[in-house]
Amino acid sequence: MEYVRTEIPSGFDEWYADGQVLVVGPPRRAGVPLILLAGHVDTVPAQNNFPGRLTADEVIGLGASDMKGGVAVMLEVAAQFHTVSATRYDLALVIFTREEIAVAESPLPAAFDALPELREAALAIVLEPTDNTVQAGCVGNLNATLRFHGKSAHSARPWTGDNAITHAVAGLRDLVEIAPRAVTIEGLEFMEVISVTRIAGGIADNVIPDLVECHINYRFTPDRTPDEAVRFLQDAVAGHGELEIVSVSPSGKVASSNEHFARLVSAGNFAVAPKQAWTPVAQFTEIGIDAVNLGPGATSLAHTRDEAISLLQMERTYDALMTFLSDEAGA
Repeated sequence: MEYVRTEIPSGFDEWYADGQVLVVGPPRRAGVPLILLAGHVDTVPAQNNFPGRLTADEVIGLGASDMKGGVAVMLEVAAQFHTVSATRYDLALVIFTREEIAVAESPLPAAFDALPELREAALAIVLEPTDNTVQAGCVGNLNATLRFHGKSAHSARPWTGDNAITHAVAGLRDLVEIAPRAVTIEGLEFMEVISVTRIAGGIADNVIPDLVECHINYRFTPDRTPDEAVRFLQDAVAGHGELEIVSVSPSGKVASSNEHFARLVSAGNFAVAPKQAWTPVAQFTEIGIDAVNLGPGATSLAHTRDEAISLLQMERTYDALMTFLSDEAGA
């Protein structure tokens, strides 16, 4: 974050800074809509891919796709914003940390509370990796632990105990058979899915286990609120095991009907798709700011050992945003 602060161009004032979130922008103009460019600077843990390197075609290394490349584009747009002869919008950057962990750890709510004027933004563009497509909305993300209890015993005399694995096999059957649910919102199809992503039980080969713990990951579609998602999962496992909700991140509103959405799509001749993942778009739309995902990173490379980003894709995002912010994009 400290490096990013040194790269903020002149003319962009510090609106808010707490060490975890930095919001900057030039002085506001009366009656001019505000566009937010948003991105995070934290990454997942390194996988022998730090430090990075630059080739003739790409930047290779930790966080290149998710989402150092997007932040670099944001900074360059800000640096060149003053060169646009006629800008349709005011511009602010929202740069933050702690995105790659649970949403409960996010520093964004503190910034939103400190800067209520951000809620007046016409559109927030989150530069998450999208392969240069405009991805609307996002699915919510619910994590839970499902525990099955029994009674331990010697495996030579299993009838003296109560095998928790047996309960888990029976109790998970209905859950794992829940089919993906397709939901179409404003012409975009999202898929709602529930997955068992981890399971652990037993302490030795000759012991009947008294506990099995399963991790449940539920990606719920934008037509459900977090409370509705919790109730759906509770109903799905009712009578089977003990459910603990670990975390719930809200889904993101589909903002394709926003009046500035079509101009952004036109500015880069972008394809439009649903965001079949969770992103901070959800945090912006939760407080009433329409938001979309658009970034130069490749989704297939995010979080991988071979993470990289194409210089040409970064240039494409930059050119489109500069066109969008000017009066050149289509109405």
